[in-house]
Formats: sequence, structure tokens, C-alpha cells
Amino acid sequence: MNEALSSAWRENGRLQRAWRWLAVAWLLVLIGLGVQQWRLWQQESRIDTDILALLPQDAHDRLLSDVTRRIADANARQVVVLLGSADAAQTKAAEQAFRDAISPSAVERGSAPLAAGQSPALREAGSIEGWFDQARVFYAPYRDRLLTDQQRQRLQDESAESLSESALAALYGPMGAPRLTEWRQDPLSLWPQWWQERAVGSGLRMGDDGLLEADGKHWSVLQFETTGSAFQLDGERHIDLLLDAATAAASKQAPGLDVLRAGVPLHAEAAAVQANREINTIGWGSLAAVLLLVWLAFRSLRPILLVGASLLIGCGVALAVTVLVFGKVHVLTLVFGASLVGVAEDYGIHWFASRQAEPADRRWKLLRHLLPGLWLALLTSALAYLALGLAPFPGLRQMALFSVVGLAAAFLTVIFWFPWLDGGEIRSTRFARWLGATLERWPRLHGRRPVALFLGAVVVVSAVGMLRLQPNDDLRSLQSSPMSLISQQIRISQMLGMPSPAQFYLVQGDSAEQVLEREEALVARLRVLSADKQIGGYRALSEWLPSVQRQHADAALTAQVEPQVLAAVGETVGESLERPAYAAQDLQADAFLASPASMPFRHLWLGEVGQGMASVVMVDDLSRADALSLLEAQATGIDGVRWVDRTADFSALLKHYRKLMSALLLVGIVLVFAVLYWRYRAQAWRVFAPTLAAGALTLGLLGLFGQPLQLFNVLALMLLLGMGIDYGIFLVEHRGDASAWLAVCVGAASTWLSFGLLGLSATPALRAFGLTLLFGIGLVWLISPLFRPPPHDAPH
Repeated sequence: MNEALSSAWRENGRLQRAWRWLAVAWLLVLIGLGVQQWRLWQQESRIDTDILALLPQDAHDRLLSDVTRRIADANARQVVVLLGSADAAQTKAAEQAFRDAISPSAVERGSAPLAAGQSPALREAGSIEGWFDQARVFYAPYRDRLLTDQQRQRLQDESAESLSESALAALYGPMGAPRLTEWRQDPLSLWPQWWQERAVGSGLRMGDDGLLEADGKHWSVLQFETTGSAFQLDGERHIDLLLDAATAAASKQAPGLDVLRAGVPLHAEAAAVQANREINTIGWGSLAAVLLLVWLAFRSLRPILLVGASLLIGCGVALAVTVLVFGKVHVLTLVFGASLVGVAEDYGIHWFASRQAEPADRRWKLLRHLLPGLWLALLTSALAYLALGLAPFPGLRQMALFSVVGLAAAFLTVIFWFPWLDGGEIRSTRFARWLGATLERWPRLHGRRPVALFLGAVVVVSAVGMLRLQPNDDLRSLQSSPMSLISQQIRISQMLGMPSPAQFYLVQGDSAEQVLEREEALVARLRVLSADKQIGGYRALSEWLPSVQRQHADAALTAQVEPQVLAAVGETVGESLERPAYAAQDLQADAFLASPASMPFRHLWLGEVGQGMASVVMVDDLSRADALSLLEAQATGIDGVRWVDRTADFSALLKHYRKLMSALLLVGIVLVFAVLYWRYRAQAWRVFAPTLAAGALTLGLLGLFGQPLQLFNVLALMLLLGMGIDYGIFLVEHRGDASAWLAVCVGAASTWLSFGLLGLSATPALRAFGLTLLFGIGLVWLISPLFRPPPHDAPH
């Protein structure tokens, strides 16, 4: 007897010495991470709100991912504001008031207070007002090589005599054609017609006062861009408040003023504000729920402080490691990570639930007793979270890393520090005794028949629900921006003829000249669709920058026809008329892109992409049911041109990975059962069956409640596989132990509350996660004790 006590004391002594060094090492790691992160966050914000980060990367076509990124980056800082009034003068006055309110001087005077050292969130970008005069000056030397298709056909088909009569009519007629040059430079008024076609193609109906005319109102179009230092994604409404103040100032000048806003920064800021609100709701709500449950179970300040410390350390280390690996952390990772609180507390709660039955001097023996089950629980949960990282979603990989590191850090804090810091007694509370005693009153399935009947009922209910479960992989179903922003974006896009950045033609070539030639071949087909009203319009750089080949052909045509027309007119009026000489120079891509004339179209030119050059041609008004298939057909037969529908591409990828992850879930089920069988042998089914039944019932409930099946539901089922197994493990490892059931109940309740709050998220992906786990965790909590083994059985 004495020898056994002496041996146990020596073992405890060795364990304590080893654990002391491990506890100190863990403390040094935390201090190092804290110092490194403090320096890192001092340099710049590490929060990312880019929604593209959450989307799967197309491994088969990196070029498209690059192109999509470039198109998104081109608009990443732009904000468009439209001010509309029935009175043009009032619109002009409102425009000036809006500009004045946005200006830095106005902001400094207090229209939108700034923090110390902060600059205004917006500054005015290049305005379309005055652009025409600059563009006309730029294009003037190239007037002879700028022709429309109709002009080209007319000059080729009509005789010089007929053309000269038209020129005379334009010269002497009472309603002469509008002119942009001296008559001899453009006797057939070709250049004004070229400009008119471009104006119609742009979709803009501008009045003489420079205002847009639409919906019975006169609209001023203002363009702004975010300033780097002011575009803070800290959950505050910097841009929104500034625009609200400017809107109020403008509305004083034009009662009933209609104000529309659009731009990526507005959606990004709305996402940051929403994420900040949800982080507070989910994170602090989860923490409050966990601490309340700990207080009810233990009625002591020490468990609350230590469990709270393990959670904060877990989340802090997770954030630090995520930023170290990825450089930034996505706001949705933080929202998802806030729900980690409900999972990471399991280890601390399990420790204190077991400590209620043990005196303080036996805590080292208790640690050895708990470690196998805790390690296995961590392993299964970590594997479930790591499964998220199998999908090529950068955002999901962040969530996976954040969660695994957070769980591991909380686990290490519990096993390294709790034995040292938890030296006092943990008294048994009335609530803990009552909750622990409920295990004995909970029904247990004895024999094969009750188990078979229960599982049969699960199969029937699940099957009824699953038959109603419909998959929905449409990317648009994941849209989480406020409806007011979306409706304004749609209205502005319609008024300005702004095409969708998600559907476009990608035109590639070995050189800029080849890209432009291929664009022109495509535009010839799109022009037919536009004339037939099958599409609203299109945006192509080649409309403003013809290929050199076309420029040479058009210059040769005008050089041949216009002297003949001038000669014929000269004979009629008895005067010698000569065509002015044009410089024999071509309009080059580099010169055009560097000029102010290219400002509205620069985003269409991608430049060097891969081994060559590329551009995009965008199309607007895709409201027709057959528009997408019709547009896809136009690219057929033109080398280097393909139709791109990123919404359809991403939706197809979501579908692909939903099926892939479903298959991996089945593989995971087999692997987890293999691990459990290795540990528990004939008792493994008792650990495994509750989670399997809960997962099947969850799918059935989703179907019965009319919820779609998405990739994020499947990923949540993977988490359920990892977390739900823990409850079975604890009940089998510590069979008949009221403290183990107390730990399961408190842990399951806090996890259920955490993911229940996640189900309230306005972000559809997170809501799908939360709702699936809300059903799943609740069910596995209720089902696990049904399969618990008799207290006298021992694991083999």
C-alpha cells in the first residue's frame, strides 16, 4: 500500500516538473505572439472584406480568376452618386451643394466629424463633365480614320455626285448638320455622326446642360473614390455618414431630390458594419451564455475566470496565427470564429465538472485520467474543422485554420495551466447535482429491438424530409448586401447603361493590334443584336480605339472620296476647294490609354495577361431569358474570344464542391468510425450512432422547413461529425459519471447557443452553417445519452 502511494507520488512529481516547464513555455509563446501582433497591427489594418476571397478559385483557369480580380480592382474604390430633380437648375444647385459637403474643408467644418489625423472618406474623381471637349481635341488629328459601319458602306456605295449633293445640302440648307470642324475638313459631316453613334452606344442621354435625362428628371452624375487612409473597415459608417451629410445639404437646394448611390466601397462598408454587429452579438452573446452556464454549474469565480481566459487566449492565438499565415483576416472569419467560443469551452468545463468530484490534491491524477478523452475530442474536432480547408475557398481555409488553432490554444491552456491555477476546492452546486442526476432519469435503449425501432424512426423521418430537400448552388443566393443598396445599384446601372461585371467577353491576342481586330469582329455581331433590340448595348474599347488595320482602310477611303466631293462642290460654287492634309499617323493604344479621352473606357483594357494582351467587351440589359445563351453563341468561330459568365462559373464550382465535400463527408464518417473502433471496439457504435442519427435528422428537418441544400450545409455537417462525437466519447470514457454528463450538457448548451446565434446572421453562408448546427448539436445532445452503455461496462 505504502509502495503504491510512494510510486503515485513520484509519478505526480515527475508530471508536475514536466508540466511546469510546459506551462512556462506556453506563456512565453503567448507573450511572443502578443508582441509580434501588436507591432503588426500598428502598421495597417489587417481586416479584409473582399467577398471574392470567399469564392472558390478556378484551378483549371487561373487566367479567368486574374481577369475577374482586375475587373473588381478597377471598381474597388469608385462610388457613383446620381442627383435627380424635375428642375434642371435645382439639380445643378444640388450638385454644387453635394460637392461642397464632400470637400475636405466642409468635413473639417463639422458636416461629418473626423477623428484626429483622419482624412475624409471620399474625394471627387474625374468627372465626365468637360470630358467631351478634351476627347474632341485628342481625336481631331485622327478624324479621317474614324468611321462608322454605315458611313463606311455609304462611301463605298454612293457616287461622288450623290455625296456632293449631300455635302451642298449640309452646307447651305436651313437646317444644316451640326459641325465639329471647319466645313472643308469634314464636308460630309462624318465626324459628328461618329460621335452620335458613340453617344447612343454608351446608353447616355445627355442634355445640352450636361445633365442626364431619365425617368422624367434631370440627373447629375458625380463620381468619387475612397481615400486610402479613410476607407476604414472598423465597423463604422464612415462613407455612409459622409454621403448622408452631403445628401442633406443637397436636398436643401432641391426639395424632393432623388439621390442614388452605388459602388463597391458601399457594399464593403455595409459588410464591415454588419460583421462588426454580428461579431458583437455572436461573440459576446456566446461568451455571456458560456459564463452564465459556468456560474450556474460551479457558483465560483475561479472557473469563470479560467474558462474565460482559455477562450480569450484561444481566439487571440487563432487571430494571430491566421494573420501570420494569410497576411489578413476576413471579417466573416471573425464572425465564424466568434462562434468558436461555444466549442472551445468544452475542455475547461470538462475539467471543472470532473474537479467537483475530486479534492485539490488529486488534480494531477485527474489530469492523467482526462487526457486521453480530451486528446481524442480535440483530434476529432480538429479533423472536422480541417475538412473545411479541403475546399479551395481562401475564406473557408482561413476559417479552418482559425478554428483549429483556436481549439488547440484553448486546449493547451486548459491542460498546461489549469492544474497549476486551479488549486482550490470546487464545491458541488445544486444546479450541477440536479443536471448530473438527469442522466440516470434519461432513457437508455436496451437490446436490439429498441435500437432498431429508434433507428428505423430516424430513417423514416429523415427520408421524408430529404425527399423535399432541394439543392441550390446559385451564387446569387449568397448575396448579403442590404436590399436598398442592391436596388440603387440596379437602377443606376440601368440609367447609365452600366454592364454587369460578372458577364463579359474576354478577348485575347498576341498583341494589342490583334486584340483590337478580334474585338471588331465580335462587335460586328453584337451590333446586329443591338439593332434587333436583343441586347441593350455593349462596351468595347475598339469602338473608341480602332485597330491600325481599320484606321488605314478608313483613312484610305476618306482620302479617296472627300477630294472628289470637294472638287464636285467646288465646280458647282465656282470655287477651288481642297481637302486639308492629315498627318499620316495612326492612333496607338499607348497614346490613347494615356490620354483623358480613354478615362471612361480604360477599365476595358486588361493589358498584359498571361503570354499576350487582353481586353473585355461588356454587354448590358441581359433581361431576356435567352440573352446569355445568345451572347455565348456570338463568340463561336472568332479566335481568342470567349464568353465568360462568372456567376454561372462560380455557381457550377459551388455545385462541384458541394458534391465533392459530400463524398468526403462519407469518407470522413468511415475514417472516424475506424478511429473509434480502434479505441472502443464493440462499444464504438454507441459513440458513433448519435452523431449519425443527428446528421440524418438535420437533413430531414432542413427539407421539412423548406431550406435549400448548399455547400455550407455540408460543411456544417462535417463540423457536426467532429463535435457531436465528443459527447459520445465523454459518455463512454466516463460511463455513469454524473460529472461527465454535466460537462456534456454545459458544453452542448453553450455550443448550441453559439451556433444558434450564428443562425441569426444576415450572411446567408453563415446562416446556413448556424441553422444546420442548431439542429444538429441539439439533436446529438438529446440522442447521445440514449446510447450510453451500462455503468458497469468498460471500454476495451
